[in-house]
Amino acid sequence: MWFVDAITSGFQHPTDPGQLHWFRIVFGTVCTLRFALSFGQGGWDRLVPGSLSLHLAEQRYGPARARLLTVVYRPALVLRTVAALALATGLEPRLSLLLVLAGAAMELLYLKSPNAVRYTLLTGGCLLVAGDLGQGLSIGHEPSTANTWAQCLLVLVTTDIYWNSAWQKLKSPQFRTGLYLAQWIHTYTQLRQQLPYRRQYAVPGLVRRHAGSLTDRNVRLWRAVAAVVITAEIALPPALLIPQTMPYAIVAGIGMHAAFTCLKPRQLITFSGLTLGSYAAFAS
Repeated sequence: MWFVDAITSGFQHPTDPGQLHWFRIVFGTVCTLRFALSFGQGGWDRLVPGSLSLHLAEQRYGPARARLLTVVYRPALVLRTVAALALATGLEPRLSLLLVLAGAAMELLYLKSPNAVRYTLLTGGCLLVAGDLGQGLSIGHEPSTANTWAQCLLVLVTTDIYWNSAWQKLKSPQFRTGLYLAQWIHTYTQLRQQLPYRRQYAVPGLVRRHAGSLTDRNVRLWRAVAAVVITAEIALPPALLIPQTMPYAIVAGIGMHAAFTCLKPRQLITFSGLTLGSYAAFAS
């Protein structure tokens, strides 16, 4: 297995640099979409005079620093979006990557739950230590050690994300029993017409009609779904590393993330997009 060979050789085992070239394109594309979406639903008007976000920033950082954040905020939104598009297309990839990471890190200053930002910074950091990011949309395949460490690091980050998520779910009786998923779908079914941004959710009508109540049957159904999700998160990383099982693992991963994204499309687009993109790093 290439991953074991890479570790035992002190990361001197040649790998295909094209795997990280693919991930660089995916990373830039996902960030472009995420940054473009951030202009809407009040994102462009965040930190305007008199807004709650500006008031909270002043309380947290003081008037002078909050004023500085206000000045750079909108230009940074534009610059990071352009940089993400440049990264995806391979135009000055390393400089573009640095601007993308700086633009993503800016969100740590005002988001209440910046998990997507942290994941972006982690996976982007893996790209940052790569020796060969490629140029343009071309994919190189000449084996070298330029990306061995970065590719291993990306595999470790994705594995940690999956296994840590599975561990958190295993520790939660409400998730293991299916009650959390049943309550979430039931609440969404009851309140979806009153939600201000209904397009943020995409739960199929079939699911709402046949599994949207809190009957014992539905709770048992969601308990089975929870068990499948936990099992998949544990099994996917090793399955992705084995050539014989990798195609099946990719299909299973796509299906699982498609289901995740239906729950919260806008919020999970970064997690699902970057995680699926990182599958390229598991290939030899």
